[in-house]
Amino acid sequence: MSDSDVIDRQRVRELLENWAVWRDAGDWERFRSVWSPRGRMMATWYQGTAEDFLQASVDGWNRGVRILHFLGGSSIDIVGDRAIAQTKMTITQRAEVEGVECDIICTGRFYDFIEREGGDWKIVLRQPIYEIDRIAAVSANELPVLDADLLATFPAGYRHLAYAQTRIGYDVKTDMPGIDGPEVEALYSRGDDWLGGRTDLAV
Repeated sequence: MSDSDVIDRQRVRELLENWAVWRDAGDWERFRSVWSPRGRMMATWYQGTAEDFLQASVDGWNRGVRILHFLGGSSIDIVGDRAIAQTKMTITQRAEVEGVECDIICTGRFYDFIEREGGDWKIVLRQPIYEIDRIAAVSANELPVLDADLLATFPAGYRHLAYAQTRIGYDVKTDMPGIDGPEVEALYSRGDDWLGGRTDLAV
């Protein structure tokens, strides 16, 4: 691996870390800087442009919605001016669920389509992969009683997260990639196409 390869990987990793730190801190102007002008975000509760995602995040923040991110290791593939990064992560959302204050914790990966634009690496598309989740009451003295029928309508990888987000008013997308299955296989195929330069993204 050449020195330039090492530097590119360091810069991509810094980009990913800045996304999490600046978003969770509500540092919106710097958060905007990590995105390509054509950037798009796919999440359980939002799918669309990065700019609209930023505004939706601001609106949620102002209403007291707190969705926090913690990053683990990354695997970064770079071909020319394009990259695919997979980063282990947890999403933690604190919310009232059936009258009980809870933490909903989802473990998965961020799967990012990244491109060098004007010398800087930018996120073109962020697609989380939702692998497993759970819900825990903040106080051990209270337990939420969940609607089993509603819970069963959501995919296993983000079932509790989707339940909580639905209860606070979000319209949750129910076909997001999980730990396996056709959705995640299709995502990997799109990642290969991105690195191969054969297609642009169609979301």
